[in-house]
Amino acid sequence: MTPRRIGFRARDGLALSALDFTGPEGRAPILCLHGITRCAQDFAALAERHAGRRRVLALDLAGHGESARAASPARYGIESALRDVLDAMAALHCPRAIIVGTSFGGILAMVLAVLRPGAVAGAVLNDIGPKLEPVGLGHVEGFVGHDPALPSLEAAMAHLRAVLPPHVIDEAGWRRFVSNTYARGADGLWHPRWDIRIAEAMRAGGRVPELWGPFGALAHAPLMLLRGGLSQLLSTETADRMRSERPDMAFYELPGNGHAPLLEAPPVLAQIEPFLDGIP
Repeated sequence: MTPRRIGFRARDGLALSALDFTGPEGRAPILCLHGITRCAQDFAALAERHAGRRRVLALDLAGHGESARAASPARYGIESALRDVLDAMAALHCPRAIIVGTSFGGILAMVLAVLRPGAVAGAVLNDIGPKLEPVGLGHVEGFVGHDPALPSLEAAMAHLRAVLPPHVIDEAGWRRFVSNTYARGADGLWHPRWDIRIAEAMRAGGRVPELWGPFGALAHAPLMLLRGGLSQLLSTETADRMRSERPDMAFYELPGNGHAPLLEAPPVLAQIEPFLDGIP
């Protein structure tokens, strides 16, 4: 299915963009929030899986994908991103949604439940939890701030396979993943689809505090946790505590996968689908 690309303005005037995979009225839409180096296109397979049954919205956060780059990297903090999510929900006529959040997007889902609990009809946290492991954060920060300026799509694929944790996807999936990570620039080279100054915002923000309070704010909503079996960002211990605090939480771990499982992987889609279908 072909989504509509919708452009709108954040409250400070920054141009933002989202994909709207239309669906029937009457059910809570799915609002997808990507990770710190990702974009809205990551959720195309999830949207296609729910075609005709549920509206799916995928936001390009500021500095990512088709959304504008900010004048200052300070604009890329969590508070600004949360305001953008709320602005997007207003612009897209989506006052309440199931939030599917990968990594940074999952952090936004948890904090959104504090600020506006009624906006969260359910949540899927993809390889993210209230406590982030320093070794995983260090790897993410180094990757975010680097533009390798690669000569071809094939070189970009080889680069990602060398520097990223393992992903359980086929060859076609790798090509889609790479195309959603890098874009060919006017110089003919392949550059990140995000503003690499986001790494400056990460450093300026300091250590991310533990978010057990925001996690608890999701108590009213159906909840699912996905974890890569080799994840260095979400530890087994943190996932176990999350499951202890929310015994009703659906859980799936993708063996052999690092941070973060791709939501187009067939075993992941097969686990998410019944969970999402169970929410009105």
